[in-house]
Amino acid sequence: MRLPVLPPVDPMLAKAAQEVPAADSAPGGLWYEPKWDGFRCIVFYDGTAEGGPAVVLGSRGGKPLTRYFPEVVAELVGQLGAARCVVDGELVVRSGAEGSERLDWDALSQRIHPAASRVAMLAQTTPASFVAFDLLAEGEDDLTGRPARVRRERLEQVWSHVRAPLHLTQRTDDADLARRWLADFEGAGLDGVLAKPADAVYEPGRRTLTKVKHARTAEVVVVGYRVHKSGQGVGSLLLGLRPPEGEGFAQVGGASAFTAARRRELVEELEPHLERDAAGEPVRGEGERNRFSASRDGGFVVVRPELVCEVGYDQLENGRFRHVVRFLRWRPDRDPMSCTTEQIEVPAAYDLAEVLSSP
Repeated sequence: MRLPVLPPVDPMLAKAAQEVPAADSAPGGLWYEPKWDGFRCIVFYDGTAEGGPAVVLGSRGGKPLTRYFPEVVAELVGQLGAARCVVDGELVVRSGAEGSERLDWDALSQRIHPAASRVAMLAQTTPASFVAFDLLAEGEDDLTGRPARVRRERLEQVWSHVRAPLHLTQRTDDADLARRWLADFEGAGLDGVLAKPADAVYEPGRRTLTKVKHARTAEVVVVGYRVHKSGQGVGSLLLGLRPPEGEGFAQVGGASAFTAARRRELVEELEPHLERDAAGEPVRGEGERNRFSASRDGGFVVVRPELVCEVGYDQLENGRFRHVVRFLRWRPDRDPMSCTTEQIEVPAAYDLAEVLSSP
């Protein structure tokens, strides 16, 4: 590749805020974009490479995603031709009928698979789209040191002719419109809103941007725990909710990010509530294998559904919390049987095609 910015590149990140900041709250002003809920991806494209166009799809963790999304590579080659550029954006998968499309995280996560035959099949059955929102390089120009407003102007020029499944994210200078996006776009499966300083240079790995996501709480039942990877203490609590009309608790996700001291304390707190076999030994359950790390043990220690805790979460999708939730506190006042899915807020539906349409 003959690009002024080469892989790997750590993408620029965002710090969390509780509300959409005012447009004049940063030197040079802010603008706002939808926050996409997919795989962060930096496209390195050299259409003049010897032997034909060269494409690398770089992930946030630095590992190439190229082999998993051959249909996106084909679209880049077909639409960008002899261009040379480095574009920051997001890989997403769309699902649903026309007029009621939304992002499909489950389908996207299935795209990471070791078997080439399955990769090819999924590229046909659940094709991905790429949404661009920043330009790091064009031709011989390294743009990472240029202001964001300049990079956006150049991106609009480079990306002006693209068509689905390649997209350019919407943007607005209107904070009130961004607040409406925060409410409306969740119904299409989006993650929130980003605020970007117009004068900011591109700083890999730095949390220069601001993200605003929905903050919600729910009471859930602890149904098990996984031992921390260090072998000491609780790594994550497995959480369950009961269907409004049904028996048992369905696993809906996990809470983690405990300190070392707290991990040890949780072992003691959970000890009286462990499910035990006839010999008095803790019962272990077999969880799903992690498709991103096949060697990771999915087993867990079963906890009787007696303990209720309050957690903070962003959204529930297809019966599971979309991200790891935040443990807030124990709720000894709550009856585990009262912890049903009815308490979960369901956003109003919104057509993804409206979000992806040109401003």
